[in-house]
Amino acid sequence: MTERFSETLRLASEPLWTQAVNHRFVGELFAGAVPDAVMSSYLVQDHRFLDSFLTLLGAAIATSDSFEARLRFGRFIGMVAGEENTYFLRAFEALGVDEDQRAAIPDTKPTAGFKAIMREAAATRSYAAALSVLNVAEWLYLDWAMQAPDPLPQNFIHAEWITLHDNPDFRDFVGFLRGELDRVGPGEAEVSRDFFQGAVKLELAFFDAAYEQGE
Repeated sequence: MTERFSETLRLASEPLWTQAVNHRFVGELFAGAVPDAVMSSYLVQDHRFLDSFLTLLGAAIATSDSFEARLRFGRFIGMVAGEENTYFLRAFEALGVDEDQRAAIPDTKPTAGFKAIMREAAATRSYAAALSVLNVAEWLYLDWAMQAPDPLPQNFIHAEWITLHDNPDFRDFVGFLRGELDRVGPGEAEVSRDFFQGAVKLELAFFDAAYEQGE
């Protein structure tokens, strides 16, 4: 049986993929033990590249060759702009991080890198490039979130960050992303590989940076 293209990209990204999935941040998140300063730093930076992420999703809509795919992306954009963005605002309020404080915090190097790679992939006008970055951003998070314990942590800041990345709709969306990359990625294999591996490196660095900034 031929290995899926998306799986060949994931395997080629090892050991960084597994290091990200099993990161200290993930273990502490599951235990509800992420220090508030680290969680604040992490969420401020994650929220910082939401604009670039929406740009990337828009590029996927613009470059897709399928009406059904465009509908799927459109529904996902609604979730990100609604439910997920609302979570960020609630979490910031609970952590005592106001808008002025968030604005004053500079981008970390991985955040700047994520903004750049998302906008670069969007600018290529390549559906495969957009899918490669999106697969890392969503599939890697599903991979770690699926390992969460039952019951989840009591603090909604930890618990909802997990459930946002492991629920039936999200699993279905990641399956869709992988299927699309399996379909179109082999036609632009080098581009797909470069964007995929670059995004995995940034994911691992992003987890690391939360502790560098928050401790």
